[in-house]
Amino acid sequence: MTTERGTPTPAVERAEYRGEALAARGIVGGFLMGLANLVPGISGGTMLLAAGVYPPVINGIAEVTTFRFRARTILLLACVIGAAVVAIVGFAGVVGGLVIHHRPIMYALFIGLTLGGVPLIWKMVKPADAVVVVSSIVGIAVMALIAAFDPATTGGGGEGGGASGHPYGMLILAGIAGGAAMILPGVSGGYLLLVLGQYVLILTTIDAAKDAAQAGDWAAAAQTLHVIVPVGIGVVVGVVGVSNLLKLLLAKYERATLGVLLGLLMGAVIGLWPFKASVPPKVGDTINRIALETQAMVDAVEPKDWPAEPFTPTAVQVVMVLGVIVAGFFISMGIAHLGGSKGRGKAG
Repeated sequence: MTTERGTPTPAVERAEYRGEALAARGIVGGFLMGLANLVPGISGGTMLLAAGVYPPVINGIAEVTTFRFRARTILLLACVIGAAVVAIVGFAGVVGGLVIHHRPIMYALFIGLTLGGVPLIWKMVKPADAVVVVSSIVGIAVMALIAAFDPATTGGGGEGGGASGHPYGMLILAGIAGGAAMILPGVSGGYLLLVLGQYVLILTTIDAAKDAAQAGDWAAAAQTLHVIVPVGIGVVVGVVGVSNLLKLLLAKYERATLGVLLGLLMGAVIGLWPFKASVPPKVGDTINRIALETQAMVDAVEPKDWPAEPFTPTAVQVVMVLGVIVAGFFISMGIAHLGGSKGRGKAG
């Protein structure tokens, strides 16, 4: 596709959808992004790719931060942000339980949703050439390295410093990391928060804020702002910075950047091996860099912090997981084709 002057139209500007389709994509993508950022190992940016709104979101954030406001841009960002907030606030206490107790099904669903976004990126980058192939291999290699890294043994979700300590600098840094991960496909915000030791603190604070608001205990809700505000500031910095960087890269090095994104998307499934189960720790284990020296310490470890170990699935479990992967793939494909245009040039 080319512009009137005959130069290629950047992929970041090619996605054009009807208003209602754009809103639907934004809601679905934002909701999935919010859920993904609650689960270590799953990328929020990957979910935006799978929903088919990644380039428009990147372009939209960059526009708003340069004080260019368009109705379509505001509509998309409002849908994405609103849906993500609903998912995070509403499901912060649910997603972890589903992953703990139904890990094979949940991870199979995310594998399917993730792979369903591959055809969308492939359409933007084809035909393959040396630049695309090499950059895709780089993206896959990055995801393989991330998958080989186990945050449960190198950085603790349980060492957040406690709400009473208010480590504002670390909370801002955690927000920046989480915000960047929302935009970068293949990079898990949950992983980064675990590494920085802020995962449990942030999720429990969100739950506490929701409970306090529902109970009308505004004094307790105000206390949670000591965590929520610095994290929120960091998230804004991370999202704005990475979005503008990606817009620049897509404008100057489009094929290489899309190749890396394609590799990140394909490689994201490496860290989502579904046949693992959470197992209770025992005396002598190390959880979140804390040695469990007594049974009392073992009993104090919450299920969400239990280590996950591979298991040999039964034939029924294999068939079930494959079925969920296929279902997730076609759901993602359906979302990606919702209201899409064919060859209409730049988005207005």
